[in-house]
Amino acid sequence: MIPLKSEEDLKMLRDSGKILARIMRRLRDFITPGVRTAQIDALAEKLVMQEGALPAFKGYKGYPACVCTSVNEEIVHGIPGERELKTGDIISVDLGVNYRGYFSDAAVTLAVGRIEPKLKKLIAVAHRALFEGIKKARPGNHLSDISYSIQNYVEANGFSVVRQFVGHGIGLQLHEEPEIPNFGRPQEGPFLKNGMVLAIEPMINMGTWESEILANGWTAVTKDRMPSAHFEHTVALTAKGAEILTD
Repeated sequence: MIPLKSEEDLKMLRDSGKILARIMRRLRDFITPGVRTAQIDALAEKLVMQEGALPAFKGYKGYPACVCTSVNEEIVHGIPGERELKTGDIISVDLGVNYRGYFSDAAVTLAVGRIEPKLKKLIAVAHRALFEGIKKARPGNHLSDISYSIQNYVEANGFSVVRQFVGHGIGLQLHEEPEIPNFGRPQEGPFLKNGMVLAIEPMINMGTWESEILANGWTAVTKDRMPSAHFEHTVALTAKGAEILTD
């Protein structure tokens, strides 16, 4: 069953989303060549705590950090550590916030210094795919209309869509119903309704869509080790349309 949020819930989720958006802007500015992924994690946790919130990922099913830092061929769930970012890398930063029991979730892929044109295109297509999905997040559509629009846009631009990991409902828990694949046929699955809150998150690869998990049990990488990009927003469905809470 897909939970519907009340007006009071939405008010609190807006506050959570605004906090997350502020933190993500600070992290964007911090990421430069020479920064270690552990430093990104430390700054993120400091900023979350300063906002009177809690890091949603840390300890979740045993995850050991505040943020996920996925570099180059890493798709999602990259664990921060001593890796030093270099010019030409790309990095996906995924962060969740728990503000007074209300969860928000967002991700962005960033260039580290100057990057190759093909990487710029990968990032641009992943970013646009997110908004192609959000455009379909309106009452009366099917859930799979979001999925189909993302896949259609990504594949039309020569990239592939990850199958193993999906978006999700969010709100009073970090992960709620429904799962939101980034692929599929249109006009399938449940109808979308006002009050649903969704974490829409396309993950796209330069090569094959296939992935595998590293020995740490968390980090997903592309099977062919080609680069991957990931964007995410928390979106509420309201009478006025899709409202991006983490923008």
